[in-house]
Amino acid sequence: MEYFSLHKGPLNIPEIYTKWYEFSIKQNCGALITFCGIVRDDDKVEGLSFDIYEPLLISWFKNWQERLQKEPAYLLFAHSIGDVKVGESSYFAGILSKQRKLGLKLINDFVEDFKANAPIWKYDLKNGERIYALDRSSKLLGAGILS
Repeated sequence: MEYFSLHKGPLNIPEIYTKWYEFSIKQNCGALITFCGIVRDDDKVEGLSFDIYEPLLISWFKNWQERLQKEPAYLLFAHSIGDVKVGESSYFAGILSKQRKLGLKLINDFVEDFKANAPIWKYDLKNGERIYALDRSSKLLGAGILS
């Protein structure tokens, strides 16, 4: 079972969800809470494109896994690298827990932290060009020249 996966292009959500669901049954957990990010047509974009610095992302994810060891919960995560068109998914996160209240809290905390701190750079795809989405980006603590 992969808790963490990166995929070239858009995510196959039904396939990933099926794996997570089967894993949840084996863990005897009662709540599989997910968040699926779908690329939308804002400002006439054709899609989004993503660059990822994997060593920093893996470190960030491991920190989250360590936090969840104190809770009876599992963190599940998939993200796209490269181009994802409007209507396709680039981000899928899940929390597997014994009860829904904990899962709902943790998925919210994880998604918010991801938006603020994950080392993933987003570009708009417009008119065949890849344009850095500076207005929707934030500096990453500890990223040095990558921020």
